[in-house]
Amino acid sequence: MSSTPAKILVPADDLRAFCAALLEQGGLSAEHARTTADVLVWAARRGVDSHGTARVPAYLDLLAKGVANARPQMTTESTAPAAAVLDADRAPGPVALTAAADEAVRRARETGIASVGVRRTVHTGAIGYYVSRIAEQGLLGLGFVAGMPNMGYTGVKGAAVATSPLAIAVPAREHAPLLLDMATATIALGRIRQAKASGTPLPEGAAATADGTPTTDPELAVMPLPLGGAKGSGMSLAFELLTSVLVGAPIFASFHAGDREHRQNALLVAVDPAAFGDPEAFVAAVDDTLGTLKRLPVAEGADGVFYPGERSAAVAGERGAKGIPVAAKVWRELTGHAERLGVSVPRLEG
Repeated sequence: MSSTPAKILVPADDLRAFCAALLEQGGLSAEHARTTADVLVWAARRGVDSHGTARVPAYLDLLAKGVANARPQMTTESTAPAAAVLDADRAPGPVALTAAADEAVRRARETGIASVGVRRTVHTGAIGYYVSRIAEQGLLGLGFVAGMPNMGYTGVKGAAVATSPLAIAVPAREHAPLLLDMATATIALGRIRQAKASGTPLPEGAAATADGTPTTDPELAVMPLPLGGAKGSGMSLAFELLTSVLVGAPIFASFHAGDREHRQNALLVAVDPAAFGDPEAFVAAVDDTLGTLKRLPVAEGADGVFYPGERSAAVAGERGAKGIPVAAKVWRELTGHAERLGVSVPRLEG
């Protein structure tokens, strides 16, 4: 009896085109569909499967329900050369934040440093993509996101703040860029769901019941706990102020007042090294810093010394050459949507 493979290998270009076609048939314009597929496949290629192509069905659902606006009228407001606010009009996050990243780069070229706030978007995806997009232009990228409360806060009963992420990308010349991309939660919500499906106990201090009681039982866990306790919950609250409150679209206060409409806000910052000195000397010094780290003695039991983003860049190279593994369950979902929407499924070898 033949068994179904756990994962299907799909060439990156084919997977990107397939996802774009699905999203376009789901209501997005061709350009916005390509942009969204770029972000999702970028994450999948780097091994961040939780934010990769597995998200396509969820995006189709958000579009079908009108939670995400398939035809947004995005506007940009600015009262200062180095700052702007992009109103996303509930556009999918990849559409809004890609535009914001490009706007931040354009302004930073003129002003040395620039920030673009994003108001009223829906599911930002892997924010490492947007700061990496900034770093590809030779600038430093910083990103912050605030979303719907789904995580505990030290001393609070129940969910209080969001698992709000931050990301930082720094360009280099010889090395892959440094890319720090992290949430303020100890573990992801997806990890809790996976543990529940497999019956695997959760780590101590990683998750809690609905009333905020820490638990290792995946059947009882409904939310993650903040990374480092008060440090993670404090960072999440700070990100709400840096994003939602700053752009005039508070989430935390309105959520706890009863407004449960799904939305997210963000802030992207681009810094041009040329405003601080010689940009070539800067990237050379970045390489020297990363190289120094790599040459440090390896601790017993460790498999090497790595900087943030190094291993995911290596995974991206490997998956770019060999194909991106897609879980069989996800592939069935994607092909099911393709049949419903009249989209051709990529022909796979082997």
